Amino acid sequence: MKTWLLVAAERREFDGLLNRVRAERGEVARLDWPDVRFACEVKWKEDRWLLAANGPGPVLVKRALSVRREVDGMVSTGFCGALDPALRIGEIVVAGDIPIYSDRPFIQGRIHTSNVVAVTSETRRELRVQTGAVAVEMEADAVRCKAAEWGVPFGCVKVVSDMAAGDLPLDFNRYRSASGDFSRTRIALGAMARPFSVLPRLMAFDRDCRRASEALGDFFANCRF
Repeated sequence: MKTWLLVAAERREFDGLLNRVRAERGEVARLDWPDVRFACEVKWKEDRWLLAANGPGPVLVKRALSVRREVDGMVSTGFCGALDPALRIGEIVVAGDIPIYSDRPFIQGRIHTSNVVAVTSETRRELRVQTGAVAVEMEADAVRCKAAEWGVPFGCVKVVSDMAAGDLPLDFNRYRSASGDFSRTRIALGAMARPFSVLPRLMAFDRDCRRASEALGDFFANCRF
């Protein structure tokens, strides 16, 4: 049995996977890890997966991984924004050194890490030109550095939650703390301040995130490292 540490920003990014594991009678147990908001252990298909989510960005990732764990590899996972205009909601993008085998389709390509949310389509076009990446996210570089420090292989499995065309409903960077946390209260107030223009788009974005989480769970349920 191998042990894999899967690191996401938010617990909801694991919801699809946890739903699949429970539906197929896999084992799920909560873990009490200091400085980690959500952590659990999943025994799945002869492997052991440790799931950890502590918030977006490198500061919160490093805090979550301050204690070394005995693992065979680390995988950065969760949502990403498309830079390639061809990518659609729910598509899986894979990068890193860990070979991943799946009967579900996925795209292998460069994933760019940014410590700010790529809010506008213009920003994404610029990132696409500058980096050549197919997608953008906020934690993978920090996870990759920690994997190198621990001397274990690194992988990245992300799911598209928002496409390259179109802007996000809010500039989420305005609602972050110094450590990188998003304030859900301030986001809700920002949406309520513009109930007819922003609130419906924010609700649609939330639905896309739920779809993305289910797609990610389906991928993990049908892959092996």
